[in-house]
Amino acid sequence: MAKGKSMSFTRRDAMVGGAAVTAAAMSTQVFAQSDRSAAAGAAAGAGVAAPRAAATDVGFTVNGTAQKLTAADNRMTLLDALRETLQLTGTKKGCDHGQCGACTVIVNGRRINSCLSLAVMHEGDEITTIEGLGSPEEMGPMQTAFVEHDGYQCGYCTPGQICSATAVLEEIKAGIPSHVTRDLTADMQPTAAEIKERMSGNICRCGAYANILAAIQDVSENNA
Repeated sequence: MAKGKSMSFTRRDAMVGGAAVTAAAMSTQVFAQSDRSAAAGAAAGAGVAAPRAAATDVGFTVNGTAQKLTAADNRMTLLDALRETLQLTGTKKGCDHGQCGACTVIVNGRRINSCLSLAVMHEGDEITTIEGLGSPEEMGPMQTAFVEHDGYQCGYCTPGQICSATAVLEEIKAGIPSHVTRDLTADMQPTAAEIKERMSGNICRCGAYANILAAIQDVSENNA
């Protein structure tokens, strides 16, 4: 019996075959997506309305001025409400996960990460942003200290640092304890370790921590 021809299978054949299989799979996917788009278009043409996000009217006071958000998306963060709706862009969006402190604002006297809080949760609240602590023409004490001690480099984290530092001194004055000091008195000067502990949630990627600490200590001593 005659021997049949031996079959050869080269690397080129494998590449050509693989490309053909991939092209076929992509073609199938494209047609499936096209069918879904057509179905969605037909549903829209039939008058089927897309679901709308829940919305709520919310009012609060920002830097001494009453603000009213009409039909605010319930998913909107306080950070986005301040920056996008009220155009108070001094408050920065950094990590958007509550880890860097760039979005820190003061709500009813307490500092919070505004990226982790929904705007609709703040009905009737008193909110202070960096714009409420002073202006370039008339800076507040903490802003002045940051300038004098060069407590910033790129400046992106600075608004959150200043808001947090302002609230820190109020916390100490109120006798609120920390992991460093269990018992505080109103007339005691906070140590460097105390300030570092309380400011640990505010990250400065430029590394201006020593100057930030000096600025806060300066304000604390002047207010004693």
